[in-house]
Amino acid sequence: MMIGFFMILVDSTIVTVAIPAITAAFEATYNAVIWVNSAYLLAYAVPLLITGRLGDRFGPRTLYLAGLALFTVSSLACGLAHDIEALIVARAFQGLGGAMVTPQTMSVMIRTFSPRERGGAMGVWGATAGVATITGPLLGGLLVDAAGWAWIFFVNVPIGIIGLVLALRFVPKLDNTARSFDWAGVVISAIGMFCLIFGIQEAERLEWSWPAWALIGAGLAFLTGFAVWQRHMTGEPLVPPSLFSDRNYTLAALAVFTVGFAISTYIIPWMIYIQQARGFSPTHAALLILPAGVVSGALAPYVGKLTNTMSPKPFAIAGLALTGVSIVLMALITNSAVNPNWLLAISVVSGLGNSMMWGPLSMIATRNLDPRLAGAGSSVYNTVRQVGAVIGSAAIATLMTAQLNRHMGPGAGDDAFARAMSNSMWLPAIVIFAGAAIATGFARTRTWDD
Repeated sequence: MMIGFFMILVDSTIVTVAIPAITAAFEATYNAVIWVNSAYLLAYAVPLLITGRLGDRFGPRTLYLAGLALFTVSSLACGLAHDIEALIVARAFQGLGGAMVTPQTMSVMIRTFSPRERGGAMGVWGATAGVATITGPLLGGLLVDAAGWAWIFFVNVPIGIIGLVLALRFVPKLDNTARSFDWAGVVISAIGMFCLIFGIQEAERLEWSWPAWALIGAGLAFLTGFAVWQRHMTGEPLVPPSLFSDRNYTLAALAVFTVGFAISTYIIPWMIYIQQARGFSPTHAALLILPAGVVSGALAPYVGKLTNTMSPKPFAIAGLALTGVSIVLMALITNSAVNPNWLLAISVVSGLGNSMMWGPLSMIATRNLDPRLAGAGSSVYNTVRQVGAVIGSAAIATLMTAQLNRHMGPGAGDDAFARAMSNSMWLPAIVIFAGAAIATGFARTRTWDD
């Protein structure tokens, strides 16, 4: 199942490196090319609240296989797209496939592994998430430089087919745990999520004028109505309010919001700086963060196993804090007087933070979760993470624009540009430090040596 999960997270970031090549290939406008990424994120984030509960209703294996098949076929369509409009539509279907897959990965682990064994499984889940977020820009740079932009999508096809074959062979069929489905909740939540996320995505282009605020306000209003509906409806709600009776689950969801916000944003100012001001190629720029992926991938499963017998709380706090430290260090070396290769060492710190952040947070969120709520719990957890990423992307774009307007006056050079990008990195650092502060509020989780 991690094969599909890995592909989907990689595709959340891989396109950013290929934007110049796609623009040139289709002679497209900047706004049109931005929608190649925005369409994916929108179609990925909006249904997440729904698809996990669909897994409870129709079986997580069924939803996983259907989602991975849709993602694989859509990847082929992306690579074969003959114009920018076709690429945007194919990316939307890719995002929908991703939304079907992601909640099932955590849901199956919750229902397959006992709490005693779950730490190792969540460690692998965390390693996959951590490595995927770092691999996207690196893999994108290598493929664009070596074979062209279409191969960032074609590469998914053989991997997706292998993932489907392995899932058919090894992923178990689990009993359906939801007997009914909250269709009213589906409609209300989908409208609310669409308005909120679309409003945030388009706010910068609309210059934060009243249409953007109207969309965001409508989204918040619908989501508030959705929360009221879930609390008072009879039957099986889409998001059971009992999820939030667990303090650790609620705090873990808030903490993973800060992770989504920071991880999706901190690398953008750096990549712009290193390529535009220092002249690095996409591949060379991405190679500087390679140590983070290696360290995270190597250590996260080991950290996960430790949380079977040790409290995951200190690991989560340390992971969030170290990730914040690594972002601060990146901001400090975003300076024309500093050798960019220092990022290789900083990436080790980032990898350490990643290895102790993803798995322990998901372990804290799910350790006490009723298996019957696995799909709903996974949906909410991943939705909150993805909303954090969308809000973070909008916030960093706004902040970078403000910083460039402030520092890039007539005659401004690379030093002013570097200062603007460096200042922008402090926002994700502050947000993830807030996540570390939230993590200090976790109640102590029972270990199996108690």
